[in-house]
Amino acid sequence: MPTSVPTGRTVHGAPVYGYARVPGLPPVTVSRFEGDHEPPGFPNRAHAHDFLSLSYVERGSGVLVLDGRTWQLSAGDVVVVAPGEVVDPEFSTSHEDAAVWTASFPPDAVERRSPGSLGSWRAHPLLFPFVGHRAGGVQRLSVAEADRAAWVRRFADLERELRERREGHVEAALAQLTLLLVELARAAADVPGHLRLRDEPLLAAVFDVVERRYPQPISLRDVAAEVGLSAGHLTTVVGQRTGRTVQQWITERRLAEVRRLLTETDLTVQAIAGRVGYADAGYLIRRFRAAHGTSPQEWRRAGAVPR
Repeated sequence: MPTSVPTGRTVHGAPVYGYARVPGLPPVTVSRFEGDHEPPGFPNRAHAHDFLSLSYVERGSGVLVLDGRTWQLSAGDVVVVAPGEVVDPEFSTSHEDAAVWTASFPPDAVERRSPGSLGSWRAHPLLFPFVGHRAGGVQRLSVAEADRAAWVRRFADLERELRERREGHVEAALAQLTLLLVELARAAADVPGHLRLRDEPLLAAVFDVVERRYPQPISLRDVAAEVGLSAGHLTTVVGQRTGRTVQQWITERRLAEVRRLLTETDLTVQAIAGRVGYADAGYLIRRFRAAHGTSPQEWRRAGAVPR
């Protein structure tokens, strides 16, 4: 199954790709490519995505064009791309022995205590390198030579857990992802004038309202009233900046909580619907199936751990 799937949304005219979640599998994907061909799984046109992407050049060198900027990359370079950023990828290398690792994952892969919390990933201590905005939504870091072997091991260990799917692989894969992000945070901390959180007060206010009120019936007008804007203006700003409407953000937050409750509790679908602001289970089932291609009950069964 592909890492990304078209969402039907656009941001600044570019299509937005969403993370393809699979019930029972950890929300992280790793790929490795070698030689002088393009990395697999990347759309070959300008696009945005609603998940995070981290690429590491293990060996070789090449030219990477992202978001209108061109970088000469070589062994030890790391490229991070934040959700919602428009990138126009182009990669080329004349090195047949070039090797690049890429990990893709939604923010809630590392926000286990508050999965799907809108905007909160920007303040997560392990995700701050994704929000520096020094060069648009794309950042480049350099890994010290002494640490490069550790980076390769982190990616290889994560890839093995995902490929072999042994007992406890979900927890093990997420633990390996956390260790990889620790390496990233350490590399970022070594950069003078290190990456800082982006100043997005309006989006932060919108996400705060949605986070606080998603368990209740809530509309675009309710959110607009709390942040002091008209519904039309808020729709325009949020749509241009994120590629989603306010209502889509509300739905995403609710579905994140639904997934958590399906996995961690024995609550009925009707009870879950009441906890996320839906009046009846039928509407929740329709929204869930539209987003994930399966029913909540099937999702729960697929992710069940044998006892």
